[in-house]
Amino acid sequence: MRGYVIKRVAQAIGVLWAAYTVSFLVLDFLPGDPVSAMAGAGADTGQVDPAQLAALRHQYGFDKPILVQYADYLGKAVRGDFGDAVSTGRPVTSTLADALPQTLQLTGAALLLAVLLGGGLAVLATYTSQRWLRQLLLSLPPLGVSVPTFWTGLLLVETFSFRLHWFPAFGNDGIRGLVLPAVTLAIPTGAQVAQVLAKSLLTALDQAYVETARAKGAGRWRVHLRHALRNASLPALTVVGLLVGQLIAGSVVVETVFSRDGLGRVTAAAVTAQDIPLVQGVVVFGALIFVVTNLVVDLVYPLLDPRIVVASGRKAGLA
Repeated sequence: MRGYVIKRVAQAIGVLWAAYTVSFLVLDFLPGDPVSAMAGAGADTGQVDPAQLAALRHQYGFDKPILVQYADYLGKAVRGDFGDAVSTGRPVTSTLADALPQTLQLTGAALLLAVLLGGGLAVLATYTSQRWLRQLLLSLPPLGVSVPTFWTGLLLVETFSFRLHWFPAFGNDGIRGLVLPAVTLAIPTGAQVAQVLAKSLLTALDQAYVETARAKGAGRWRVHLRHALRNASLPALTVVGLLVGQLIAGSVVVETVFSRDGLGRVTAAAVTAQDIPLVQGVVVFGALIFVVTNLVVDLVYPLLDPRIVVASGRKAGLA
């Protein structure tokens, strides 16, 4: 178990480093000059005193070779220092600290709804003995995945805000203001959970151990939940861990549609301004949330199936 945990933690650190490095290189290759944009010169640097531009580039380290910049930024990032945002001059950590709680609230609520709705739909679809109802329920997840998130958000706003006046259309107005954005994010996520879990449940229900449980007199509900669902939940659990990254990315669209303050809007503004320190801070925090969630999923695996640790140990021994 100890070696399993160490291996997963090392993989998580590798993902964080890769996310930081890729974001740094992508931003460096983008056209434009963040210092000129900060000085209000746009593409025409002749409108600003060259000495002022040189001072700003020196302040943010943009006058150094690319490898030196990378080493400096990475060294500071390891210590939790992402510098100051080029576009606002505020510390990156302060900017993220202000925006992150709203995004975590939104993605957390959306993930909870996705698991409950997707899991409930999969269990109901595979439990019912009515063929027509099963086919109807199993046809809903592909529809939920295919519908664009922004279209779902606009439809919910039109229906439940402008027509029924049940929820506010825009802003961060407490729990009521969280409902529509969370549902918008949860629909495609829950649909993917339902697809994977339903397929795994149907496969598990055909296994020999399920037939053995039935032969011993276990009822349908007990067989479905205690025997089949436990084994079928592993693929769905993997999907949930991966979908955390999708939820964070989807928050950019949802927070724009619902005019919510959060990490998504900060990211959009930072990319537009080519604000390298702020974008890298966003990427690292987003990747940190992603890897921590997947690390938790990896550590839960052995609790559901102890054979995973045994198999991992055998592979390490063979290596």
